[in-house]
Amino acid sequence: MAKRLFDIVLALLALLLFSPLMLAAAVAVWLDSGRPVLFAQTRVGRGARPFRLYKFRSMVVDAAQRGPYNTSSNDPRITRVGHVLRRTSVDELPQLLNVLRGDMSLVGPRPDVPAQRANYTEAQWTLRHSVRPGITGLAQALYRSRATPQQRLHADLDYAKHHGLLVDLRIIGLTVVQLLRRSAN
Repeated sequence: MAKRLFDIVLALLALLLFSPLMLAAAVAVWLDSGRPVLFAQTRVGRGARPFRLYKFRSMVVDAAQRGPYNTSSNDPRITRVGHVLRRTSVDELPQLLNVLRGDMSLVGPRPDVPAQRANYTEAQWTLRHSVRPGITGLAQALYRSRATPQQRLHADLDYAKHHGLLVDLRIIGLTVVQLLRRSAN
């Protein structure tokens, strides 16, 4: 209950604080590559329940038809504005709405797409989805986007076993450091 209240209060504060940036991002996406401004995708949440995750669109509209599931930093489907949104993680800000809806938490394992189910044993899948997915997680705080699949899995399972408010605060702090380092480069 305390974690949920923490999520709601911080998500509301973040939405107020970042609303000008979110408006600017929406306009930039629209001017650069048209509509839709938001990208929605089915992801897997707590209890392995599906939900719709929202992000600012950083790729061309028909990206799924043009290429592979996994993307790289030099993926030609990423728009000019999309490169900036991804480098700064501004593309993730609409997920604050997912937090308010209860689909996500501020901190937890990043939500999988359903096709990633094949990458887990039954026990790993169950443990990983025993907590709400997060906008940031231990893997992002430690490795940003450089984690190997094994490092990500280990970090996600470790979080599911040891999650709590103090752990969340530490992960948020580490994530801010990662974002500041990435934005400076």
